Amino acid sequence: MNLKEAFRYQNKLQGFLVEALDILTRDGNVTRVENTYLRHKVMPEAEDETVVVVPETEYHEQITELTRFMLYLLEEKAVLSAAIRAAKNALDIDMDGEVSLNSARQLAAKALQHMNTLRSSEQIISNGGTGYRFNAEGNQVSYRCDVKRVTTINFDRNVIRRELTKLNQLADETSAKLDLCLVTSKVDYEPPFDVNDEFSEAFEAFLAKAGA
Repeated sequence: MNLKEAFRYQNKLQGFLVEALDILTRDGNVTRVENTYLRHKVMPEAEDETVVVVPETEYHEQITELTRFMLYLLEEKAVLSAAIRAAKNALDIDMDGEVSLNSARQLAAKALQHMNTLRSSEQIISNGGTGYRFNAEGNQVSYRCDVKRVTTINFDRNVIRRELTKLNQLADETSAKLDLCLVTSKVDYEPPFDVNDEFSEAFEAFLAKAGA
């Protein structure tokens, strides 16, 4: 498989782990609860009745096997992670470093793009200002007045446009190179089940392999 497929499979393993842990961390799934109704104590002619509480999961009879499956998934995730690391090390670029750097480039380009959209402007804000004055009686009173707001960019737009073009070009080139690495790389890993399998199918495959 290539790195793109390996990352997808890694997510699949993680999803199965979460599902297994969700089952195993619920007391109602990993314990057997019986409620005995002591009717004979209040009615001598009645018999006591014991009712087993129905567990929440269909796997309640296979909890030990499910625990082994969860540990197996952890082992597979470790093996796959090591294979992914080896595949990355064989690349001619630092993939993780370039991904992080390209993300920073894209954030910087977004900031420059915003700056590039700004324009100098002038507007009148009606009754946007306040002040104080003395009236005929000598008392200080407030008043409102219009505000003339002038907004001027304080940077060289040509520089911003030039650097924005460079950033976008470099980010696009790096993205293309990373995409190529994802599909041309080789990850030495044999998946134990299909990436499209459901949890139940993977668990059944595990049981069959363990039984063999």
